Amino acid sequence: MTRDTSATLRSAGYAVLPLLLMLLGVKLFWSTVPAEIYLNGAIQGLLIALISLGFVIVYRANRIVNFAAADLGGVPASLAFLLFASLGWNIYLSATIGFLGAILLGVIVEFVFLRRFFKAPRLILTVATIGVTEILVGVGILLPVWLGEGNTGSSAGPGYPPFFHVDFSIGNLIPFNGNDVLVMIAVPIVLIALACFLRFSAIGVALRASAENADRASTLGIPVRRLQSVVWGLAGALAYVALFLRIGIVGQSLGKVLDPAVLLTALGAAVIGRMERMPTVVLAAVGLGIVDQSAVFHYNNVDIMSIAVRAGIIGIALLLQRADPVTRLASSATSTWQATREIKRIPAELRRVPAIRRTMIALGVVVVGFVTFVMPAILPEDKIKLSGTIGIYAIIGLSLVVLTGWAGQVSLGQMGFVGIAGAVAGTLAIRWHWDIGLILLAAGAAGALATVVVGIPTLRARGLAFAIATLAFSLAATFYLLNTGYSPIKGWVPNGPIPRTHVLGLLSVDTEVRFYWLVLVVLGISLLMVRSLRGSRIGRVLIGVRENERAAQAFSIGSRATLVVAFATSGFLAGVAGALFVLQQRALDSGNFDPGEGLRVFSMVVVGGLGSIGGAILGAVYVKGTQYFLTQPEWAFLSTGAGLLLILLLMPGGLGAAVGDARDGVLRWYARRKGIRVPSLVADTRVDQAVPDVDMAEALTEAARAEVLAEMSE
Repeated sequence: MTRDTSATLRSAGYAVLPLLLMLLGVKLFWSTVPAEIYLNGAIQGLLIALISLGFVIVYRANRIVNFAAADLGGVPASLAFLLFASLGWNIYLSATIGFLGAILLGVIVEFVFLRRFFKAPRLILTVATIGVTEILVGVGILLPVWLGEGNTGSSAGPGYPPFFHVDFSIGNLIPFNGNDVLVMIAVPIVLIALACFLRFSAIGVALRASAENADRASTLGIPVRRLQSVVWGLAGALAYVALFLRIGIVGQSLGKVLDPAVLLTALGAAVIGRMERMPTVVLAAVGLGIVDQSAVFHYNNVDIMSIAVRAGIIGIALLLQRADPVTRLASSATSTWQATREIKRIPAELRRVPAIRRTMIALGVVVVGFVTFVMPAILPEDKIKLSGTIGIYAIIGLSLVVLTGWAGQVSLGQMGFVGIAGAVAGTLAIRWHWDIGLILLAAGAAGALATVVVGIPTLRARGLAFAIATLAFSLAATFYLLNTGYSPIKGWVPNGPIPRTHVLGLLSVDTEVRFYWLVLVVLGISLLMVRSLRGSRIGRVLIGVRENERAAQAFSIGSRATLVVAFATSGFLAGVAGALFVLQQRALDSGNFDPGEGLRVFSMVVVGGLGSIGGAILGAVYVKGTQYFLTQPEWAFLSTGAGLLLILLLMPGGLGAAVGDARDGVLRWYARRKGIRVPSLVADTRVDQAVPDVDMAEALTEAARAEVLAEMSE
């Protein structure tokens, strides 16, 4: 056997292995699953595979998770169905128009929204896709009105008639028709066509080259930016085929958001294939579809158990993965997700200038005085409660700054940890009436433990493993662990009013104002905690590992122990926030911690400034403040994904970076007026204009020396 043949067989074995393991698991745990369930699961898995491939091709080209991967096809699929069902058009003409519309929609989204962020940090671009998703969902809701349906509410019903007049069954449970046959024929044809396009066409070869190394491809004359339109057009076409065929099988559901479990399954299959191995992605999606339908059959059509099983399968798959330091994906994963901008400290040359120090102290006193005393005096009690909620979300934002902004571990399901800790806090308050101080510590410990347990196994796989693991954990926590009817630990989830006990045995927080002050105190302690971590050796190691893990290892800096500290710190903050949230609301509602809310919190922090402490607070104030206080219809969009997308278009670095730039502009003006040389402030401008008598290298050297001396003196 030649070496090439052996390598081909080994690759084929790796591709088939996830599917075989899932089939073996179904056979071992649910031996009574009939054959038609396997076939139905395989059909559902083929549809999910197309969405998964949409994730993969966008990730390989842009290094982002495209959360609009399904909705790019959902809108044109709804359009095609409405053309057929409402206007009476021919089904083949409607399907063709929908297909062309999906390609055009992908190109428009890339050109209008995403090309603006071509050189932006990948996290910013990922949040931009979340904003695009909400816009597309809104368009999907309005489509029935535009085409004469007459209402904007969601409607569900049967899909289009079968394309083939074929009816058959394997058993007595599920009848199959021509639409099922169409999926079994059309999806393999689409997969083969996609493979041939990428392998043999000139555009496909250029796409593969730009995916391997965009900079090198650009130097060879490949139009990398223009190729992005092709990538997004392909993603739209794949999603359209999946969702259009899905209407024929499960029926149409206009005006509804796609089930988050479907999104997780598609993303999980893509991660199992390491966002690169397309055959593995397809077969993993088929396996997950079979597991899903088998769970639904075994648990008598309980979708909650199916969600929990799928989340568990994805978690186990991530546990079994190991990072390959040789692959292109592993080598680029760090640079993909870092790119977070921190707000720099005031330069050492100005830090001890009396006027600047007095100004900063005065601003701090004004801000603290306003939020502590003025707001409780002028706002009604319900608004004070909402202000406390903003403070709680600011603490959650700080937990993401530590975990994602500094450690580089993207958490898409942070609200899952918040919910688990909130359940612990509620139980302690209801059953044992613990002091609130002890409840906060216990909830923080629960959040830290949950984050470490989820995070440690993903250190082997790296890349997007932690992001998908947290998303799966959030989904399982919302629908299973925090569900009083299905939770495996009976009675641990509080199912009634949660009382507010005393703080330190003395202080009562029975009013909203007093609880608001408690939130402010905890937020202040969290700020000090995070600032101390950033200034410590652990904080510097986190930044070093985030920027270049290989270089850090070359200096004998162990990354895993430091990342575990980041997991624990972030989880502790999230747990404390969860305890405050359930105590403030006096109840635990699992819907507050679902994956959608986790994505919104992630977007909130990125928009604020993921790399900065102040940015997390600004993000919470902006997103939750506009949601709670600007309730007029003309302002409501500011807190939506469209509003966040607008903010990113205007301020690509986020709110924190915009505030930092404004501060630096004032400091630069003051330094020029007083004749103070501050090389670090003029490094981003023309140094020869700011300090004409100083060489640039000399100025930067003096700036570095000044920074070192300042750190030593402190």
